[in-house]
Amino acid sequence: HSGSRSPRAMCLVGGLTAPPPPPPPLLLLLLLLLCPPAVQGDCSLPPEVPNALLTLGGVSSFPEGTTLTYKCNEGFVKVPGKADSVVCLNNAWSELAEFCNRSCDVPTRLLFASLKTSFTKQNYFPEGSIVEYDCRPGYRRDYSLSGKLTCLQNFTWSKPDEFCKRKSCPNPGDLRNGRVSIPTDILYGASISFSCNEGYRLVGVPSSYCSLVDDGVGWSDPLPECQEIFCPEPPEINNGFILDLRDTYVYQQAIKYRCKEGFTLIGENSIYCTVKGDQGEWSGPPPECKGNEFKSNTVNVPATEVPSTPQKPNTISSPATEALPTPQKPNTVHVSATKSPSTSQKPNTVHISATKAPSTPQKPDTINSSATEALPTPQKPNTVNVSATKAFKSCYDCFSRFCPEFITAVMKSVLPSSPR
Repeated sequence: HSGSRSPRAMCLVGGLTAPPPPPPPLLLLLLLLLCPPAVQGDCSLPPEVPNALLTLGGVSSFPEGTTLTYKCNEGFVKVPGKADSVVCLNNAWSELAEFCNRSCDVPTRLLFASLKTSFTKQNYFPEGSIVEYDCRPGYRRDYSLSGKLTCLQNFTWSKPDEFCKRKSCPNPGDLRNGRVSIPTDILYGASISFSCNEGYRLVGVPSSYCSLVDDGVGWSDPLPECQEIFCPEPPEINNGFILDLRDTYVYQQAIKYRCKEGFTLIGENSIYCTVKGDQGEWSGPPPECKGNEFKSNTVNVPATEVPSTPQKPNTISSPATEALPTPQKPNTVHVSATKSPSTSQKPNTVHISATKAPSTPQKPDTINSSATEALPTPQKPNTVNVSATKAFKSCYDCFSRFCPEFITAVMKSVLPSSPR
């Protein structure tokens, strides 16, 4: 029939045969719903591997060619050379042998030795594994001790011996005018310190370390220097001087002071050089020289010839009543006269005593004068004894300040009128 096609019977040898009936649509739908993904050509869930773990992350479909990699559980290490992955091929996973095994951790890190290069990239150390070490720089090999470690049955490393010993630095030597302190030893890593004797300062580093130098060991810094400490120039004093003056003064050297004539030393007569920190200084202040204000002065003034006419000695005594601010020792003036050219004459003596000198020139209150008989030749010198409360440069100054009018009269009677 046109416009439609209908099944036709086929003529076969032996008779006619009808075609198979199609499956019901409902049955086909049910089969599709019940069929798992693997049935659609994917692999099933991957297999479990001893001492290993696979993280799928929620994936449930594993198409053809899918590769999955396992990781060893904690405490286990992948055996070098063994596979750790599976592949989905022909709706099935590839075979995977056990590849995780117990192992020691990375070999112990030693202070004095390092693992040999052949073991540095290895991470699988099963029971019975042996590793070897090389000495680090600054250490030397002690061949009397084993330099190997073994992975024990409990998967820990054997205890290492100290098979590498520290190298020794050379002896640092002596420090002139100082000391070298060695707390423990002079082996690699040790330190030493330096100090100077009293009176010296340290110039350089205070310590040094035994460290790596080229292929061996040596001191990080050279020995310092101890320089002598000098004190500054000693202080000078007024009216005094220093005995045995020097150009320089060092620790504990002393100096002595002495006063000039007429002055008294007040304080210690010596000081010495000492040290404060790294600087020199004097032990104390210098002494002082004080003048002797109460020392009496004596002035001898020769007089000229006595007149030729004989004279009897005159004696004049004059007391004064005015008071001075402070008492002082008497000053004595001796005036001597030469012999008379023609006639002998007894000495003229003038005694002037002043208990206290006035602040301004005044006349004496009382004058007593007496004369005696003249004596035969030779003539004795005329003497004027003057007691005052203050020392003067000359007898004339003293007289003029004490009682000018009275003294003038006295001096005219005993001294010639010739120019003085």
